[in-house]
Amino acid sequence: MASRQVWINHRRWQRSIRIAPLLAMLIVCGCAQVNKRVGERLIRPSAVVTPAAASRRTTAPPAADLSLAAIVNDELQHGHYAAGETALRRYLAQHPRDRSAEAMLRQLTVDPEQRLGRESQAHVVEAGDSYSTLAARYLGDAGLFLILARYNHSADPSLLQVGETVRLPMAATGVSAPTVATGPGVDGSDRGAAAGTTVDGTPSIPQSTASGAEAAAAKAQRLQRESVALLDHGHKQQALARLDQALVIEPQLKPSGSDAVSLRNELVTSFHQRAIVLYRDQQLDPAIALWNRVLAIDPNYEPAVIYRTRALELKRRLKQF
Repeated sequence: MASRQVWINHRRWQRSIRIAPLLAMLIVCGCAQVNKRVGERLIRPSAVVTPAAASRRTTAPPAADLSLAAIVNDELQHGHYAAGETALRRYLAQHPRDRSAEAMLRQLTVDPEQRLGRESQAHVVEAGDSYSTLAARYLGDAGLFLILARYNHSADPSLLQVGETVRLPMAATGVSAPTVATGPGVDGSDRGAAAGTTVDGTPSIPQSTASGAEAAAAKAQRLQRESVALLDHGHKQQALARLDQALVIEPQLKPSGSDAVSLRNELVTSFHQRAIVLYRDQQLDPAIALWNRVLAIDPNYEPAVIYRTRALELKRRLKQF
């Protein structure tokens, strides 16, 4: 039995010796494959971002050029003079014959005192005043708000506080009034109507007439221009109140443009609606007075004709009791 066990162990040892070289070869081959794959990973080129590709990823497309109205409303009207001048010059490079843009650039670059004069009068700002309404009143055109604001060293022409004192030129000549919109959604087509003209046809600023008494018609026209300027700046209620003052003076005042027509229609409608409320509360006299105002402005306003007739009839019946 012992000899047989010795023989079995000898056979196992011989088998192990034969298998060992095979195992060694397998291990070596396996390591070679692993090293090859690791090497491939190490030397495989990564994605390279070229400068052109990087610029495509990081460089935003150039902003679209602003319209003239946007330059005035978004830049100049808020005191962004440097940015506004840059935008104006870029605009003029594309529209070299735009006289409105040229006139606005002159307002931005000329010496205000040289153009408007050193002699001035003080004005205490009242409710509803703005550089546009003041320019309309004293310079003849609301579009000249920019040079008037610069005349007063304003850092933001859109801000004017009640009670603040501003300078108004006694006389001014030689500044062209641009016919551009000075408020959101307004085309400015009726701007410049009040400005005079020089010999060569260029608009100029008339001498201020504030010191003298205005004729009724002239005052009504001025108030109407101021109402439109207020609307341009987004002060709708103040614009309606200013137009109301104009129509008290001159009920048949001719509208100066589409904005004035729109304001007038809204004012007439508001009068009529207020009169209806008074009529339902049986406050007949103030209701009839409002309808009289409506018909003085627009004699063909049919709702006012009908309701006024009803109010007069109801008033007559009430007197019988």
